Amino acid sequence: MVNKNRDAKFVIYQVLYIFVITVLALKGADLSLNRVISTKEAVSKSVRDSLVTLIDSLTAQGLKFNIQIDPNVVVENEELKHKLASLNKSMQKIVEQVKETPKEEKPKETKEQTVPQSPISLAQTFIQNTWNKAKNTGDIPTSIYDPKNLSTPIVTIPPGQEKTFDLTNQTEVIAKFGTGEQRIKVLPKKPPEIRINRVTTKMDGSDIYVQDLQRTTDFSVTIVDDRPDQIKITHSGPISVSGPYKDSKGNLVFNVSLKLASTQSQFDDWVDRYGNLRDQNGRYKTNFFFTAVDQRTKVRVQVGDSFYFTDFSK
Repeated sequence: MVNKNRDAKFVIYQVLYIFVITVLALKGADLSLNRVISTKEAVSKSVRDSLVTLIDSLTAQGLKFNIQIDPNVVVENEELKHKLASLNKSMQKIVEQVKETPKEEKPKETKEQTVPQSPISLAQTFIQNTWNKAKNTGDIPTSIYDPKNLSTPIVTIPPGQEKTFDLTNQTEVIAKFGTGEQRIKVLPKKPPEIRINRVTTKMDGSDIYVQDLQRTTDFSVTIVDDRPDQIKITHSGPISVSGPYKDSKGNLVFNVSLKLASTQSQFDDWVDRYGNLRDQNGRYKTNFFFTAVDQRTKVRVQVGDSFYFTDFSK
């Protein structure tokens, strides 16, 4: 029975303690039990009457309820109010200062400096170990430099003009114009190419005569090079050569005829000396050669072909 009374006391004290703390938090030190919550949230009358009956029953059993209020609560509440009031004033001042602070001006956007367009065409091709041309299509001077020597330009081209200049073994050059510059690749110079084409049908039969071959063009020889003017061309063999002529692509073209003997006697002398030069069909054969030498790079190319015949004349 004693244990039950103790348990009841503990429950009641806990309930009353929570009730008092709640009232203090909502009402401060004022313990007036005036309405602290709305009627909608209030405990119903039947529940309240049950609690009163319970408390009276416990009182009748000798339990006493002694509620004491800490006197410092009022003081602490007052101090808290003062602190809140002071904090509100400080916040108001900060808000006003923020409103009065002038907006930062956005930095003015600076226009990007436009780099001048290259006055040298992007399609321009430069070649090693030969002369090159460059045209300045701009309105300011353009200088072309070797990357290994940026102090002295290879050439300076005035606006609207074209100039010729030499390059050696540079793999690229730098064109400078005002504040801009452009790197331009320099291509290796290709070796000269020799193409020999037979242009006669007189060597297709079983009987081929020297006189016929000497009266017509038998071969066409074409020299292909980026800079044919710096190519030295020589030829050897019993031939007559006319040209060179330039074709539509600027290549050098030579016409070649046989020049072996002007008489039967000369032909016989030739047979005595070289008669053993026959092919598997028993035809006489003589060779000729064209040689092309690049005078700047010293590259040498040689190509040859052959004449076939059976007799001097019909």
